[in-house]
Amino acid sequence: MVFNFYNRLTSRQQSIYRQSDDIKYLALKDVKRLHDESTALETLLLEEDLAQIELACQTIADDIVSQIKSPRLKVQVLSVRPSDDWGELHGLYLPEEDGKPATIQVWMRTAKNKKVVAFKSFLRTLLHELCHHLDYEYFGFPETFHTEGFYSRESSLFKQIRS
Repeated sequence: MVFNFYNRLTSRQQSIYRQSDDIKYLALKDVKRLHDESTALETLLLEEDLAQIELACQTIADDIVSQIKSPRLKVQVLSVRPSDDWGELHGLYLPEEDGKPATIQVWMRTAKNKKVVAFKSFLRTLLHELCHHLDYEYFGFPETFHTEGFYSRESSLFKQIRS
């Protein structure tokens, strides 16, 4: 299945899109450890300790990329989501550049009320941004698109970790 913007892509981008769309699942080897790590993250979110939340997110990301045998990246947890008339930014993936490692940024508080984000939403955002990293570094795609396959991979990670 392709989304509406597919027809606006170049033929090269459409090829990348289709390849991404075909990959529906990422298999993890040690889901028990990841489940425990994500449960710890859930508790830390309730405690609102940004430094410990960032450490827990880094641990989860390190564990996943290690299991998949993909390059490490840096995780930053920031406080209040940036927002504008376009909405709120939940997360951001910054590819490796000029020798700086790839970085995931996720925000732990909503823009409007500055409340801590719900755990499932926060974890899904982390995994979403991690999937962008895996598109580049594991699958070798020169671009990353929000395909049905991309969302299936994100969902497969979440289900394995939280079941």
